[in-house]
Amino acid sequence: MVKQLKILLVEDDNFLLGMYVDKFQTEGFEVFIADNGAKAIKLTKEKMPDIILLDVMLPKMNGFEVLRELKKDADIKNIPVILLTNLSQSDDVKKGLELGAKDFLIKAHFMPQEVVAKVKSVLKL
Repeated sequence: MVKQLKILLVEDDNFLLGMYVDKFQTEGFEVFIADNGAKAIKLTKEKMPDIILLDVMLPKMNGFEVLRELKKDADIKNIPVILLTNLSQSDDVKKGLELGAKDFLIKAHFMPQEVVAKVKSVLKL
């Protein structure tokens, strides 16, 4: 039996979240969701996902802060993170990558199927 891959989706837009949950479940992923940064960190430690899709603009704690916290923790720092955002400033992209994100996707530029393809690429599937 092939191990089911776990993905943590961190997104506060319920419409987008639902779309991504459906898409990743259809692709065979076990999906966990968080709608704020604090919950994202807690779920990462509990569920140990294989990859995290992280929105940057979040309530309580933004995606950059979440990423910074994740990378400080030896148990979870190697979990790949893809930032998903509407911010497209090169400074934001650079900051995300410097903090340790594997990639940076602009929501408006990617369909859910392309996001799934990017996740699979990062996981080398």
